[in-house]
Formats: sequence, C-alpha cells, structure tokens
Amino acid sequence: MRENALELHGVCKKYGGFALRNVGFTLPRGTVMGLIGENGAGKTTTIKAVLDLIRPDSGEITVLGEHGSNPSVREKIGVVPQKAALFQGTIRENLSWGREDATDEEMWEALTTAQAREIVEKKDGQLDFRLEQNGRNLSGGQRQRLTIARALVKKPEILILDDSASALDFATDAALRKSLHQLGGKTTTFLVSQRAASIRQADLILVLDDGQLSGKGTHQELISTCKTYREIFFSQFPEERTKYEKATGKEVLA
Repeated sequence: MRENALELHGVCKKYGGFALRNVGFTLPRGTVMGLIGENGAGKTTTIKAVLDLIRPDSGEITVLGEHGSNPSVREKIGVVPQKAALFQGTIRENLSWGREDATDEEMWEALTTAQAREIVEKKDGQLDFRLEQNGRNLSGGQRQRLTIARALVKKPEILILDDSASALDFATDAALRKSLHQLGGKTTTFLVSQRAASIRQADLILVLDDGQLSGKGTHQELISTCKTYREIFFSQFPEERTKYEKATGKEVLA
C-alpha cells in the first residue's frame, strides 16, 4: 500500500456554527483528488486546516507522514489560489519565485504541464517578457496558468489547486487535468473546485455539504450513491440528467 500524502481524522472546526464536522479522508501519494461543494460547504476551511493556517478544534491532520504544523512540510506543498498573484517583472522572475534555482529547462517543463508554454512562446523575449503588476497585460486564464506553472517549478510533493482553473475554458482545463495525471507518483494533486468537469476524472472525489463529507468515491460511484454530487453535476450538465433518468428510471430534481 502506498504511503498516504494526506490524512485527516475526525477534523472539526467551529465558527459560531460548525464549519467542519468530523471530516476524515486519506489521500495516497501520487493520486489526484477532487474536492467539490457549494459555496459555504467548507472547502476553504479544509484547505486552510491542511496548510495549518487555522487549527482545528479537534481531530488530527497528517501531511506527508508528519504533523501539518511542521515548517518543513509547508516547503513540500505548492498552493495555487483562485486569484492569480503575479508581480511586475519578467516571466522568468515570476517563475523563480516558486524556486530560485530553477533552470530554464525546468521552467519550460512546468509551463508545458500548466498549458502555458504557448502563451510564453508567443511573447517577445519569451521568459524575459515583462509582466505588469498583477499580470494586467495577460488574460485571466493566462494569469492562472502562469501561477500554476510557478507552483510546479517548485516540484511540490503535494499540489493544491484551490479553484485555480476557474478562468480556463473547458478544453484547456481538460488538457491541464490530463497533464496533472501524467505527473504520476512525483506529485499528489488536490483539486478544489465548484466545477464538476474539473474534478470528474480524479482518482477520488470528496463531496462537502454544510461542513460534512456527504460522499467519497469516483465520479461514477458518486453519481450512483451521493445525492449532493448528483445535484451539483446535473445542474452543470443537464443533458446528463436526462440520460441518467432514462437509464435508471429515477427522476432527479432540478
């Protein structure tokens, strides 16, 4: 059995009402996991707890075999938030923020995985192209892809994408997910999204509902067993609802 990259056992966190209620799961190394839920379901709280930005009221979190509060663990995690943060300077300087000693070859490798290689190749100076503050001279999707590349330059053992593909079109999002799967055992990927398409092919999908895990499994398993997942998925893919209803004879409420 592969060592787990991440383990949560009975994690609870209360903000007035409960934000997380007895959340527990394991994420084996080298796998891709998706975390989905509506706004307020507890996705952000879960990520903050994993990164030790907040301490749970009860429960235990283990990251790469160590307690999440261990500073050395944080160095092995790459995090890409929804809002891409780029600074004024060259693309090379921005990517170096992920790892100062990264070579150009490693940068191009990360750009390729992040579906950002073509963006950079078309710019004057390529890696030496200068970005405006916050990457204002790029589109939202381009900024997100460069931010993902910067996290990949770090060669993290765990990569957390916190709704960071929200500005990508579906084709680019699909190509990105395929590339992440091809990282294999080198990187464990944790995809957080409200978009079912972004996590549909994950090895394991967790469904959060009002701070609780309401489902855990593959896409096909959750379609059969998890009402919350079905509601999210079919609201985004209504044509799939029709197919499901015809195949099962069960009506799914819109």
